[in-house]
Amino acid sequence: MLVKSKKAKDHITDLEEIFSVLRKYRLKLNPEKCAFGVQGGRFLGFMVTQRGIEGNPLKIIAILGMKAPTNINEVQRLIGRIATLSRFLSKAAEKSLPFFKVLRKAKKFEWDASYEKVFEELEKYLARLPLLVKPIQRDTLYFYLSTPQAVSSILIREEGGKQMIIYYVSKVFNGAEGRNTPIEKMALALLVADRRLLLYFLSHPKNSSKLEKKLIFSPTKNN
Repeated sequence: MLVKSKKAKDHITDLEEIFSVLRKYRLKLNPEKCAFGVQGGRFLGFMVTQRGIEGNPLKIIAILGMKAPTNINEVQRLIGRIATLSRFLSKAAEKSLPFFKVLRKAKKFEWDASYEKVFEELEKYLARLPLLVKPIQRDTLYFYLSTPQAVSSILIREEGGKQMIIYYVSKVFNGAEGRNTPIEKMALALLVADRRLLLYFLSHPKNSSKLEKKLIFSPTKNN
């Protein structure tokens, strides 16, 4: 459980509210596992600070410390580590696609200059991961997606004319999904995002595009 206050002066009041709920339902906390008044810390695999939500440095270092894969197992390990940071990665699925191609060549492991270049670009991107922010109650959220090679979408809010990132969502198309028509890929992207971001969509105003409404309310004959 995490209690985060926007202003330090409100923190005691926020804690009192939480403790009253705990008492109401007769829930107890272990004092030895509690920390109060901290500026930040790890929570559910992320770093939560005053600035926002950051990628876990240990997970970032785990990739930056890797050498170029020399076998299939190491490629699988790399893909798994990328997945743990996908919330912070723009087009994470597309960044992983070249490595999935290596896995498909299971009979013979190949790692040429093109894969090495993608690996180096990934390391550069990880060195400057974006900061994620929390949504502000009743603010309108903006949702963008693209599906040329994989599901890639982003949820943002605007503040002072700047776009603030809340969440990245991505998914690699499986064999059958990759053969879908563009409109079917778009529908799949909406479904994937809806499952991941449902709580955000339900609790905030959201502007739906004409295309999105068409996909939701006028499906094709084959659904």
